[in-house]
Amino acid sequence: MRFKLDENFGTRTQQLFQARGYDVETIRSQGLQGCSDQHLYEVCCAEHRCLVTLDLDFSNVTTKEIVDCRNR
Repeated sequence: MRFKLDENFGTRTQQLFQARGYDVETIRSQGLQGCSDQHLYEVCCAEHRCLVTLDLDFSNVTTKEIVDCRNR
């Protein structure tokens, strides 16, 4: 499983995921801090990654344009 950790997680969380064998990237390592939610969603889709975040903006899916990422 592939994950992307949002900027509200530190290196310790990344290490925990990696120690369990997960493929994990971070917003910080890719220089995506402060980007729009829509852009972040599109990046995760393009990379086939599940976003792990504490950002409550993502919890209201009715405000997001949902795109089927499976064919990207």
